[in-house]
Amino acid sequence: MSAAEAPATENGEPARGPVPPGGLLDVLGVASVVLDTDGRIVLWSPQAEELFGYTAQEALGQYAARLMVHERHIQLVGKLFADVLRTGESWAGGFPIRRKDGSTRLVEFRNMRLLDDQGDVYALGLAADQSTVRRLEQDVALSERMVKQSPIGYAVLDTELRFVSVNPALERINGVPAADHVGRTLREVLPMLDPTSVETGARRVLETGAPVIDATLTGRTPAHPDEDRTWANSLYRLEDVTGNVLGVAVSVVDITEQHRASVEAEAARRRLAVIADASARIGTTLELERTACELADVAVPELADVAAVDLLDAVVEGRQSTLGPSEGAVIRALAVRPAGGSEAVSAADPPGQIARYAPDRLVTECVRTGEAVLVRQVKDEDLPRIARSPEAAVLLGRAGLHSYLAVPLIARGEVLGALDLKRTRNPVPFDEDDVLMARELAARAAVQIDNARWYQNARNTALTLQRSLLPSHPPVTTGLEVASRYQPAGATSEVGGDWFDVIPLEGGKTALVVGDVMGSGISAAATMGRLRTATTTLAALDLDPARLLEHLDKTTSALDHSIATCVYAVHDPHLRQCRISNAGHLPPARVRPGRPAELLDLPTGVPLGVGGVGFSTVTVDLAPGDELVFYTDGLVETRRHSLDERLAFMLSLLDDPARPLEEACDLLLRTLHHPDNHDDVALLIARAQELP
Repeated sequence: MSAAEAPATENGEPARGPVPPGGLLDVLGVASVVLDTDGRIVLWSPQAEELFGYTAQEALGQYAARLMVHERHIQLVGKLFADVLRTGESWAGGFPIRRKDGSTRLVEFRNMRLLDDQGDVYALGLAADQSTVRRLEQDVALSERMVKQSPIGYAVLDTELRFVSVNPALERINGVPAADHVGRTLREVLPMLDPTSVETGARRVLETGAPVIDATLTGRTPAHPDEDRTWANSLYRLEDVTGNVLGVAVSVVDITEQHRASVEAEAARRRLAVIADASARIGTTLELERTACELADVAVPELADVAAVDLLDAVVEGRQSTLGPSEGAVIRALAVRPAGGSEAVSAADPPGQIARYAPDRLVTECVRTGEAVLVRQVKDEDLPRIARSPEAAVLLGRAGLHSYLAVPLIARGEVLGALDLKRTRNPVPFDEDDVLMARELAARAAVQIDNARWYQNARNTALTLQRSLLPSHPPVTTGLEVASRYQPAGATSEVGGDWFDVIPLEGGKTALVVGDVMGSGISAAATMGRLRTATTTLAALDLDPARLLEHLDKTTSALDHSIATCVYAVHDPHLRQCRISNAGHLPPARVRPGRPAELLDLPTGVPLGVGGVGFSTVTVDLAPGDELVFYTDGLVETRRHSLDERLAFMLSLLDDPARPLEEACDLLLRTLHHPDNHDDVALLIARAQELP
């Protein structure tokens, strides 16, 4: 153990026992020589042997001046020696000495008088090589100047981690005078700082000798009591030349600016990553609610603990909305995302719900002005302007809402709604960088949301048109029981031009029609309506099915080069037959009791609108109890299976001719048509009945 580690008594005094030696005397190699009053050598240390080159046997009893001093200095040294013995005053100086080998060396001397218990007088001479002394003096002076003038803070801690010394730079860094450091611990000197990591590292350095390099510490000191500073601390163990542990040396560098720059760079990198992630994740579909959820998912937890996406209700309905200064906002919530369970989620408007916000609410201000609204530190009086109701304000207060940000969703110059952001768990309040990132996210998402809402409005219009052109209920016909279904494509797909029809004819006959206009959207729906009208008109003429398709082909060719597939069949209950003609459509299936379901073998024909190709009529038997199943390709086509596999699967489902037709329709749609299918489906099943 070092001197600082020597055992202590109960009153704190050092113990009266031996402690390990220091190493400075070993470095100096101090030689000890004792002379009697005649100037003869009576004691000679091993260091004297090394310094002067004479062994003890050779030196003892000899006149020191003749043995140790150069001839020309003998008279001067003799006088100085006599003065020491006579007056008792110590003397110091440097002289060249003569070694046994004849060489000379400059030696630093310290001489003093000694008295023994008999009253006899002796002279003690201490000598060291002057070059060694000067080198150590220079090293000490240089080290002292370097430490004092260094801009890096330096401190020495003893083995109890109390300050032994600090340099001026550390005084400035800590804002505490050097005298107020000495003898105190880091906790006592800097009570505003949590020094646990430094103390733990220092103890590990004392135990293992392994240094700690550039360990960062952030906190506040008397030098900067109002702002956090960051320092890089390096610690290493101090030992003397004999290996005794003296303590720990600490260097301290203020890296606040570098740390802030690093934090800002990391924040910028994170913002770019979030924005890049948003570009990939937002707008994967044209579904309005899903796009809003994707925006909320990106915002939580990277930007906020709770995120809500709200649109003006008028915007969702396809109308423009401009709010006056005293006008409230009618908001439709589309998505809410929390970062874990929180009462703040309960305070938000449930998705799909319409809420009315007063003119003084912050979200109203956001959508009215088209500007971000930031409340860095939310106070109790701010909660009523943030929450949708007094009850919600209480929930937000309990959830710990401390920072709020709302940014407008603006696309093509129109304010669509707002991205509402709250922090309850993240202790850092929103700042201007967060505002910039939120605006960037909102700007990217707003375009996707706008696309989705216009697409949804267009799709709803086309679907309304499509449904208005289809029969709501098949008419009652002679000799047939009929069931039908129309299933739009998935929510992210446009409405197609699929249709079916059941047309009563003279003589108890019935025309059955299923068709599919190529394309989608309002144009396809409008073309479908015109073809259905033309088919109904032509059917009244009681034309042969092939002849009717020829007329319908000419009509289709005149409709801006439209193309459609179609199956037209005429059922005659008296003949128990069906005459069928096909224009490029999938063949109907026939289901008969006691037999497996089958696809009718019909000439495929070409689609309507191609022109110049004739059609054929095929007559098939249809006895009472037999069924014909007409369908469009959206029922059976998928990307993962071949058409033959899907048709075979459909026939396997038609295994019970006695199954009610409504149940059969539901079974086929439920089993074959996937909700995300990008094509719509028209399905028509007709079962022949006995005539009364």
